[in-house]
Amino acid sequence: MSTADVGAPATDYVHCEDRSSGVAITLNRPDTRNALSREMMLVLTAELERQAEREDVRVIVLRGSGPVFSSGHDLRQLTGGSSEELGEIFDICTRMMETVQRVPQPVVAAVHGPAMAAGCQLVASCDLAIAGDRATFGTPGVRIGLFCSTPMVALSRCIGRKRALEMLLTGEPVDAATAADWGLVNRVVPQDRLDEEVWALAEKLAGASPTTLRIGKEAFYRQLDLPQDSAYEAMGGVMVRNAVTCDAHEGMTAFLEKRRPVWRGR
Repeated sequence: MSTADVGAPATDYVHCEDRSSGVAITLNRPDTRNALSREMMLVLTAELERQAEREDVRVIVLRGSGPVFSSGHDLRQLTGGSSEELGEIFDICTRMMETVQRVPQPVVAAVHGPAMAAGCQLVASCDLAIAGDRATFGTPGVRIGLFCSTPMVALSRCIGRKRALEMLLTGEPVDAATAADWGLVNRVVPQDRLDEEVWALAEKLAGASPTTLRIGKEAFYRQLDLPQDSAYEAMGGVMVRNAVTCDAHEGMTAFLEKRRPVWRGR
Protein backbone atom coordinates (compact mmCIF):
# COMPACT_ATOMS: atom_id res chain seq x y z
CA MET A 1 0.00 0.00 0.00
CA SER A 2 1.31 3.47 -0.87
CA THR A 3 0.39 6.75 0.76
CA ALA A 4 -1.58 7.46 -2.42
CA ASP A 5 -4.09 4.88 -1.22
CA VAL A 6 -5.03 7.04 1.73
CA GLY A 7 -4.59 10.52 0.30
CA ALA A 8 -2.23 11.73 3.03
CA PRO A 9 1.18 10.84 4.47
CA ALA A 10 1.15 7.82 6.77
CA THR A 11 2.43 10.00 9.62
CA ASP A 12 -0.88 11.87 9.52
CA TYR A 13 -2.50 8.66 10.73
CA VAL A 14 0.14 6.86 12.81
CA HIS A 15 3.42 7.83 14.38
CA CYS A 16 6.21 5.30 14.98
CA GLU A 17 8.95 5.55 17.57
CA ASP A 18 11.75 3.05 18.02
CA ARG A 19 12.58 2.08 21.59
CA SER A 20 15.28 -0.23 22.94
CA SER A 21 12.88 -3.15 23.31
CA GLY A 22 10.52 -2.53 20.42
CA VAL A 23 8.52 0.05 18.52
CA ALA A 24 5.59 2.21 19.56
CA ILE A 25 2.88 2.75 16.95
CA THR A 26 0.64 5.63 17.97
CA LEU A 27 -2.75 6.32 16.43
CA ASN A 28 -2.20 9.93 15.48
CA ARG A 29 -5.58 11.52 14.73
CA PRO A 30 -6.61 13.05 18.07
CA ASP A 31 -8.86 15.51 16.22
CA THR A 32 -11.08 12.56 15.24
CA ARG A 33 -10.65 10.77 18.58
CA ASN A 34 -8.41 8.33 16.67
CA ALA A 35 -11.41 7.04 14.75
CA LEU A 36 -10.64 3.91 12.74
CA SER A 37 -11.41 5.38 9.37
CA ARG A 38 -10.75 3.43 6.20
CA GLU A 39 -7.51 5.40 5.79
CA MET A 40 -6.38 4.88 9.38
CA MET A 41 -6.95 1.14 9.16
CA LEU A 42 -5.07 0.80 5.87
CA VAL A 43 -2.10 2.73 7.24
CA LEU A 44 -2.04 0.85 10.54
CA THR A 45 -2.23 -2.51 8.77
CA ALA A 46 0.60 -1.56 6.44
CA GLU A 47 2.69 -0.33 9.37
CA LEU A 48 2.16 -3.54 11.32
CA GLU A 49 3.19 -5.55 8.27
CA ARG A 50 6.29 -3.37 7.84
CA GLN A 51 7.32 -3.81 11.46
CA ALA A 52 6.77 -7.57 11.16
CA GLU A 53 9.66 -7.71 8.68
CA ARG A 54 12.14 -5.94 10.98
CA GLU A 55 14.49 -8.32 12.76
CA ASP A 56 15.40 -5.67 15.36
CA VAL A 57 11.80 -5.17 16.54
CA ARG A 58 10.95 -7.62 19.31
CA VAL A 59 7.72 -6.02 20.60
CA ILE A 60 5.07 -3.70 19.15
CA VAL A 61 3.29 -1.29 21.50
CA LEU A 62 0.03 0.19 20.21
CA ARG A 63 -1.26 3.39 21.74
CA GLY A 64 -3.32 6.50 20.97
CA SER A 65 -2.61 10.22 20.95
CA GLY A 66 -4.83 12.77 22.64
CA PRO A 67 -7.36 11.93 25.36
CA VAL A 68 -8.91 8.92 23.57
CA PHE A 69 -7.33 5.59 22.63
CA SER A 70 -9.85 5.09 19.81
CA SER A 71 -13.51 5.92 19.42
CA GLY A 72 -14.08 3.13 16.88
CA HIS A 73 -15.21 3.38 13.27
CA ASP A 74 -15.52 6.80 11.64
CA LEU A 75 -19.31 7.06 11.51
CA ARG A 76 -19.13 9.63 8.72
CA GLN A 77 -17.87 6.83 6.47
CA LEU A 78 -20.69 4.49 7.48
CA THR A 79 -23.64 6.75 6.70
CA GLY A 80 -25.01 6.74 3.17
CA GLY A 81 -22.55 4.22 1.77
CA SER A 82 -23.54 1.36 -0.50
CA SER A 83 -23.42 -2.25 0.69
CA GLU A 84 -20.26 -2.72 -1.38
CA GLU A 85 -18.56 0.33 0.14
CA LEU A 86 -19.51 -0.65 3.68
CA GLY A 87 -18.44 -4.24 3.06
CA GLU A 88 -15.02 -2.99 1.98
CA ILE A 89 -14.63 -0.94 5.17
CA PHE A 90 -15.49 -3.89 7.40
CA ASP A 91 -13.22 -6.19 5.38
CA ILE A 92 -10.36 -3.71 5.88
CA CYS A 93 -11.12 -3.70 9.61
CA THR A 94 -11.09 -7.50 9.80
CA ARG A 95 -7.76 -7.64 7.98
CA MET A 96 -6.30 -5.10 10.42
CA MET A 97 -7.47 -7.05 13.48
CA GLU A 98 -6.14 -10.32 12.04
CA THR A 99 -2.82 -8.66 11.20
CA VAL A 100 -2.38 -7.70 14.87
CA GLN A 101 -2.49 -11.40 15.71
CA ARG A 102 -0.57 -12.53 12.63
CA VAL A 103 2.60 -10.46 13.08
CA PRO A 104 5.33 -12.49 14.81
CA GLN A 105 6.00 -9.97 17.57
CA PRO A 106 3.82 -9.66 20.67
CA VAL A 107 1.52 -6.64 20.30
CA VAL A 108 0.79 -4.79 23.55
CA ALA A 109 -2.02 -2.23 23.79
CA ALA A 110 -1.30 0.73 26.06
CA VAL A 111 -4.76 2.10 26.79
CA HIS A 112 -4.83 5.53 28.40
CA GLY A 113 -8.39 6.61 27.61
CA PRO A 114 -11.68 5.46 26.11
CA ALA A 115 -11.56 2.48 23.75
CA MET A 116 -14.97 2.22 22.15
CA ALA A 117 -16.62 -0.08 19.59
CA ALA A 118 -13.93 -1.07 17.06
CA GLY A 119 -11.41 0.63 19.37
CA CYS A 120 -12.42 -1.85 22.06
CA GLN A 121 -12.16 -4.59 19.43
CA LEU A 122 -8.60 -3.47 18.70
CA VAL A 123 -7.66 -3.80 22.38
CA ALA A 124 -9.30 -7.24 22.54
CA SER A 125 -7.36 -8.29 19.44
CA CYS A 126 -3.97 -7.34 20.89
CA ASP A 127 -1.94 -10.10 22.51
CA LEU A 128 -1.60 -8.20 25.78
CA ALA A 129 -3.02 -4.95 27.15
CA ILE A 130 -2.25 -2.64 30.03
CA ALA A 131 -4.72 0.11 30.93
CA GLY A 132 -4.31 3.33 32.82
CA ASP A 133 -6.80 3.78 35.62
CA ARG A 134 -8.75 6.36 33.60
CA ALA A 135 -9.35 4.08 30.63
CA THR A 136 -12.85 2.92 29.75
CA PHE A 137 -14.11 0.30 27.35
CA GLY A 138 -17.41 -0.05 25.57
CA THR A 139 -19.40 -1.35 22.61
CA PRO A 140 -22.10 1.32 22.39
CA GLY A 141 -23.30 0.56 18.86
CA VAL A 142 -26.71 -0.63 20.07
CA ARG A 143 -27.45 2.94 21.15
CA ILE A 144 -27.16 4.27 17.60
CA GLY A 145 -28.86 1.35 15.89
CA LEU A 146 -25.69 -0.37 14.71
CA PHE A 147 -24.93 -3.45 16.81
CA CYS A 148 -21.19 -3.99 17.37
CA SER A 149 -21.19 -7.30 15.50
CA THR A 150 -17.55 -7.35 14.38
CA PRO A 151 -16.22 -6.04 17.72
CA MET A 152 -18.25 -8.86 19.28
CA VAL A 153 -15.97 -11.45 17.65
CA ALA A 154 -12.85 -10.33 19.52
CA LEU A 155 -14.67 -9.25 22.67
CA SER A 156 -16.55 -12.52 23.22
CA ARG A 157 -13.33 -14.49 22.81
CA CYS A 158 -11.69 -12.34 25.46
CA ILE A 159 -14.30 -12.06 28.19
CA GLY A 160 -16.87 -14.78 27.50
CA ARG A 161 -20.54 -14.78 26.55
CA LYS A 162 -22.38 -13.24 29.47
CA ARG A 163 -19.98 -10.36 30.03
CA ALA A 164 -19.67 -9.64 26.31
CA LEU A 165 -23.45 -9.67 25.89
CA GLU A 166 -23.87 -7.28 28.82
CA MET A 167 -21.57 -4.79 27.10
CA LEU A 168 -23.10 -5.38 23.67
CA LEU A 169 -26.78 -5.32 24.64
CA THR A 170 -26.63 -2.36 27.02
CA GLY A 171 -23.93 -0.30 25.35
CA GLU A 172 -22.75 0.67 28.83
CA PRO A 173 -18.99 1.20 29.17
CA VAL A 174 -16.91 -0.52 31.83
CA ASP A 175 -14.06 1.00 33.76
CA ALA A 176 -10.47 -0.19 33.70
CA ALA A 177 -10.76 -2.24 36.89
CA THR A 178 -13.75 -4.14 35.51
CA ALA A 179 -11.96 -4.67 32.20
CA ALA A 180 -9.06 -6.25 34.09
CA ASP A 181 -11.36 -8.38 36.22
CA TRP A 182 -13.11 -9.63 33.09
CA GLY A 183 -9.89 -10.33 31.19
CA LEU A 184 -10.10 -7.64 28.53
CA VAL A 185 -6.82 -6.16 29.78
CA ASN A 186 -4.03 -7.80 31.73
CA ARG A 187 -3.83 -5.20 34.46
CA VAL A 188 -4.52 -1.60 35.44
CA VAL A 189 -1.84 0.83 36.53
CA PRO A 190 -1.89 4.46 37.70
CA GLN A 191 -2.27 6.74 34.71
CA ASP A 192 1.10 8.43 35.23
CA ARG A 193 2.88 5.08 35.25
CA LEU A 194 1.27 3.60 32.14
CA ASP A 195 4.22 4.22 29.82
CA GLU A 196 6.70 2.92 32.40
CA GLU A 197 4.71 -0.27 33.03
CA VAL A 198 4.11 -0.96 29.35
CA TRP A 199 7.79 -0.70 28.48
CA ALA A 200 8.80 -2.77 31.51
CA LEU A 201 6.56 -5.52 30.11
CA ALA A 202 8.01 -4.98 26.64
CA GLU A 203 11.51 -5.37 28.07
CA LYS A 204 10.57 -8.74 29.55
CA LEU A 205 9.11 -9.91 26.27
CA ALA A 206 12.12 -8.68 24.34
CA GLY A 207 14.37 -10.83 26.51
CA ALA A 208 12.84 -14.03 25.16
CA SER A 209 13.87 -15.81 21.99
CA PRO A 210 12.13 -14.15 19.04
CA THR A 211 11.97 -17.52 17.31
CA THR A 212 10.16 -19.05 20.27
CA LEU A 213 7.78 -16.10 20.61
CA ARG A 214 6.92 -16.28 16.92
CA ILE A 215 6.23 -20.01 17.07
CA GLY A 216 4.27 -19.71 20.30
CA LYS A 217 2.10 -16.77 19.23
CA GLU A 218 1.12 -18.41 15.96
CA ALA A 219 0.39 -21.69 17.74
CA PHE A 220 -1.74 -20.02 20.42
CA TYR A 221 -4.19 -18.54 17.94
CA ARG A 222 -4.22 -21.69 15.82
CA GLN A 223 -5.22 -23.98 18.69
CA LEU A 224 -7.64 -21.62 20.39
CA ASP A 225 -10.85 -22.83 18.78
CA LEU A 226 -9.83 -26.40 18.02
CA PRO A 227 -11.44 -29.31 19.89
CA GLN A 228 -9.16 -30.44 22.71
CA ASP A 229 -7.96 -33.62 21.02
CA SER A 230 -7.18 -31.77 17.80
CA ALA A 231 -5.43 -29.02 19.74
CA TYR A 232 -3.17 -31.52 21.53
CA GLU A 233 -2.34 -33.23 18.25
CA ALA A 234 -1.50 -29.96 16.51
CA MET A 235 0.47 -28.54 19.41
CA GLY A 236 2.50 -31.74 19.81
CA GLY A 237 3.81 -31.07 16.33
CA VAL A 238 4.56 -27.47 17.26
CA MET A 239 6.52 -28.60 20.33
CA VAL A 240 8.65 -30.84 18.12
CA ARG A 241 9.24 -28.04 15.61
CA ASN A 242 10.16 -25.67 18.43
CA ALA A 243 12.37 -28.16 20.27
CA VAL A 244 14.70 -28.66 17.30
CA THR A 245 15.40 -24.94 16.82
CA CYS A 246 18.81 -23.58 17.73
CA ASP A 247 17.24 -21.26 20.33
CA ALA A 248 15.48 -24.10 22.13
CA HIS A 249 18.74 -26.04 22.24
CA GLU A 250 20.54 -22.94 23.50
CA GLY A 251 17.88 -22.17 26.11
CA MET A 252 17.77 -25.66 27.57
CA THR A 253 21.57 -25.93 27.56
CA ALA A 254 21.91 -22.56 29.25
CA PHE A 255 19.39 -23.58 31.92
CA LEU A 256 21.32 -26.77 32.66
CA GLU A 257 24.61 -24.85 32.71
CA LYS A 258 23.09 -22.11 34.92
CA ARG A 259 23.91 -19.25 32.56
CA ARG A 260 21.97 -16.73 30.50
CA PRO A 261 21.04 -17.92 27.01
CA VAL A 262 22.30 -16.17 23.89
CA TRP A 263 19.52 -16.19 21.31
CA ARG A 264 20.50 -16.66 17.68
CA GLY A 265 17.22 -17.07 15.84
CA ARG A 266 14.82 -14.53 14.31
